[in-house]
Amino acid sequence: CALVAALISLSFGGAVGLMFLMLGCALPQYNQYWPLFVLFFYILSPIPYCIARRLVDDTDATSNACKELAIFLTTGIVVSAFGLPVVFARAQLIYWGACALVLTGNTVIFATILGFFLVFGSNDDFSWQQW
Repeated sequence: CALVAALISLSFGGAVGLMFLMLGCALPQYNQYWPLFVLFFYILSPIPYCIARRLVDDTDATSNACKELAIFLTTGIVVSAFGLPVVFARAQLIYWGACALVLTGNTVIFATILGFFLVFGSNDDFSWQQW
């Protein structure tokens, strides 16, 4: 089934992204766990869009303010997740190699979150809205 394959690939993507994040923290030459604060951004990023999808009727073709605000807030959260490791590296709390690993993990995780919404975001019989 295509949905099972998509779910397995999304799980693999999440695991790979978290692996890069953990490598940026736990490798002996880095050994700083400040980058784990980006986990908050991973949790916060889908929340505005999920709330907006619940509040907005999708039948109209024009964009509305609620959805636009949700996309704006989500974009701010994602940009903050990419900026935080760079700020940590500039403040010399973490090394630049750890910053690169965390940024790679961010890319993979946010691509996985986007893939989840593309695969399970439709209003068919098997969708994330029913969970």
